[in-house]
Amino acid sequence: MTIAPIDTAVLRTEFRLFRREPGAVFWIVLFPTLLLVILGSIPSFRDADTALGGLRPVDAYTPIAVLIALIMSGVQALPQVLTGHRERGILRRMRLTPVRPAALLTAQMIVQGTVALASALLALAVARLAFDVRLPAQPAGYLLALLLAAASALALGSVVSALSRTTKIAGAIGSAVFFPMMFCAGVWLPVQEMPHALARVVQLTPFGAAARALGEAAAGDWPGWTHLGVLAGWTVLLTAGAARWFRWE
Repeated sequence: MTIAPIDTAVLRTEFRLFRREPGAVFWIVLFPTLLLVILGSIPSFRDADTALGGLRPVDAYTPIAVLIALIMSGVQALPQVLTGHRERGILRRMRLTPVRPAALLTAQMIVQGTVALASALLALAVARLAFDVRLPAQPAGYLLALLLAAASALALGSVVSALSRTTKIAGAIGSAVFFPMMFCAGVWLPVQEMPHALARVVQLTPFGAAARALGEAAAGDWPGWTHLGVLAGWTVLLTAGAARWFRWE
C-alpha cells in the first residue's frame, strides 16, 4: 500500500460522496458533540469531582468526545469505503486509467481525517460555549496529540480494510475493534478513574494513550512523552501492517 500524490479531482469526488452519506455525517460529525451535550446537561456532570482531580465530568469527557470522532472515522467509516471500492472492482478498474488506486486511498484518508478533525473542533467549541469548558491550556501539545491520534485511527482503519475481503467482514472486524477502543478512550469510564493496573494497560493502547495526552494538554501540561511515543509507535506499526497486507483487488 502506497500513498500517492494528492489528486484534487479524486479528492473533490470523495468529499462529495461523503456528504451524500447521512449516516456517516451524523455519526462522525454530529454524534460526538451530541453525546457531550447530553452528558453536560446532567447537573452532576457540571460539579467538580475529586476522583477526577477536581475536574468536572464534562471537562473530562470533552477529550473523549474528540476521540470518538476519530474512532468513528478511522475504524468504522474508512474500512467500509475502501473495502466497498475493492469489492465492487473500482480499484481494479482504476489501474486502467491515469488515476492510480493509491490516489483514492490518499483522498479517503484526507477526507476521513479532515472530517474527524472538524468534528473535534465542533466538540471543543460547543463544550466551551455551552458548558464553559476551558480550551486546551497547552494548544501546541493538544494539537500534536490530536494529529497523532488521528494518524493512529486512520492506520488502524487501513489494517481493518487490508484484512477484509468484503464490506460485511470489514463491518464485523470494525465492530470488534470499535468497542474495545471506545472503552480504552474512556467512554464508559474515564482513564483517570480506572483502577491503577487497568489504567496502565489501557494507556498502552492508541486511544488510551491519546485520552491521557489530550487530558494533560487540556490541563496545561505538555503531553507525556510516553503517551506520545505510544501513539507514534502504534501509527508506525499499524501503517507497516496495512502496507504489508493491503491488496488492491
